[in-house]
Amino acid sequence: MIRRATFRLYPKPIALKKLFYARKLHKDLYNAAIANRKTQYEKFGHSVNYLEQQNSLPAFKEVWPEYKQLGSHTLQATLKRVDLAYQSFFKGLRRRPKFKSIRHYSGWSYPDKAGWKIHTTGDNGYLELTDLKLSIQMRGKTRTWGTPTTCTIVYRHGKWYASITVECTPVRETGNGAIGLDFGVYHAVAMSDGKTIENPKFLAKTIEKIRQVSKQKSRRRAPNFKKKVKASKRWKKAAKKVSKLHTKVANQRRDWVHKVAAQIVSCHSMVATEELNLKGMTKKAKKGNKRKQQKTGLNRSMLDVGIGMLTSAIEYKLQEVDGFLVKVPTKKVKPSQTCPNCHYQKKKDLSERIHQCSECGYQCDRDVAASQVMVSYALGTSAFNRGCQTSTSTPQATGGWGQVWLWKRQKPQSS
Repeated sequence: MIRRATFRLYPKPIALKKLFYARKLHKDLYNAAIANRKTQYEKFGHSVNYLEQQNSLPAFKEVWPEYKQLGSHTLQATLKRVDLAYQSFFKGLRRRPKFKSIRHYSGWSYPDKAGWKIHTTGDNGYLELTDLKLSIQMRGKTRTWGTPTTCTIVYRHGKWYASITVECTPVRETGNGAIGLDFGVYHAVAMSDGKTIENPKFLAKTIEKIRQVSKQKSRRRAPNFKKKVKASKRWKKAAKKVSKLHTKVANQRRDWVHKVAAQIVSCHSMVATEELNLKGMTKKAKKGNKRKQQKTGLNRSMLDVGIGMLTSAIEYKLQEVDGFLVKVPTKKVKPSQTCPNCHYQKKKDLSERIHQCSECGYQCDRDVAASQVMVSYALGTSAFNRGCQTSTSTPQATGGWGQVWLWKRQKPQSS
């Protein structure tokens, strides 16, 4: 499998200057490639592609000899980055690529093993950039190490990082249990075994500090490129404070997500979750809506939990243990309105936090009941589809629940 490991770099002052200079050169090449495509199309009607720009790199280096010190593969990767941006624009996935300033240009990539070497076994070590003639100490630890394939140098929030992709064979322990998970704001995760994981509310606990520092930032002289006004030193200082707080919240959430996902997968090889449309659920309220502020607060709370990140983490960790991820179609099953004991459906208001069935008298927490419905759905259908990778019609093992979405990694065949 391909896994990505990120290490913190600690360059010395001389290496720091070279890194900043290399970042500036890659930024200038990126902007030059965009300018070339724009000029050729507007003045001559010629659409420039990646191969044409790649073949012009030798002539480009003769005009700009400072690029000779950089690896040719890294320059090609920067041109490929421009090409991917235009391909996304042609497909309607993003706006037309624009010129980037140095503060919005994060770094550059080594797309193969040329131009760099890493000396580590997954626990600290040092990175050698042969094209820049640098050897940089790095810190970090990975759970599984293997063969490094690509390296990306990133400058973010005043710190340098090396993001390295590794071909490896992850080893993770798991159990044979099955569990249903219901994500929400009241409980971050409600499990079918009755346990709940409370919402950590990382952003909610830090939002007041962010507002105070943002107020200081708004009172400073902000940059205005159209009027050619530079940002004041105090504005830059306040902007760094805001960025630091947001980075802390993001790191806390990422750490919490991976710990929760690892805890769930360590005991269960089958996980059933809702098939949620997070983009639609966190959409902005329409103009003129009386509850616009409430909707904004709800969106912020949902994004603070990190439901999408948590689902992705559980999915790829299940991939390592050859497990199942069942996504229950909520429109057909309706977990929050169904009794897990007798499958009687009754619509509930959001204020009803306790599920109490009027038919069989079963009573439990509302979110726990929804998770029990999901795991019942998964167990009633998945046993007939072990090894399937797409949605298939299933026997009505639990009273006709419809379709199940399964994912399973196929084991490599032994020779």
